[in-house]
Amino acid sequence: MSVNLDALADPDLVSLYLATRAQPVFATIVMRHKQPLYRLIVAQVRDADEALDLVQETFVAAHGALARFDTTRSLRAWLARIAINKCRDWARRRRVRNFLSHILPLHATRDVVDDTVNVETAAIGRDTLARTLGAIGRLPAALREPLLLCTVEDLSQAEAAEALGISVKAVETRVRRARAVLSTSA
Repeated sequence: MSVNLDALADPDLVSLYLATRAQPVFATIVMRHKQPLYRLIVAQVRDADEALDLVQETFVAAHGALARFDTTRSLRAWLARIAINKCRDWARRRRVRNFLSHILPLHATRDVVDDTVNVETAAIGRDTLARTLGAIGRLPAALREPLLLCTVEDLSQAEAAEALGISVKAVETRVRRARAVLSTSA
């Protein structure tokens, strides 16, 4: 008897994977959630290559913790929470690297190639997107994370609250504040 894995809901996939440890079951979970996680992470770190690595780290961490997942809750929100924590870890490591690079002698640092794009050749839409992503990236994490979860990832405020470990009212307030900050910076 063959099971159509794509037809199973997330809680059923998790239960089936925990019961069978069948690789195709976990692969279905990954395929279902990798794009939304990538969008969330790339919006957080603003580096496509780092985002790919962080998506992989997210799934490795999720795989290790899957037995502790409560199947009555949203898998999407749970994965988003893991991804956000991975982004926070990445940002901490990056701050340490940046600090160390400033205190090392200049001869100890690598030459960096200037790969900036000529603004005149960039499309207006691309420039607008870059400015918007930059403004979002400058938001404090407390405002940026709920905004991205609710707008980019289309999570409900309840799911975003669950992913962030805060109340629904806090999500509502933070999204409103983030939008207000973005509208004044535009």
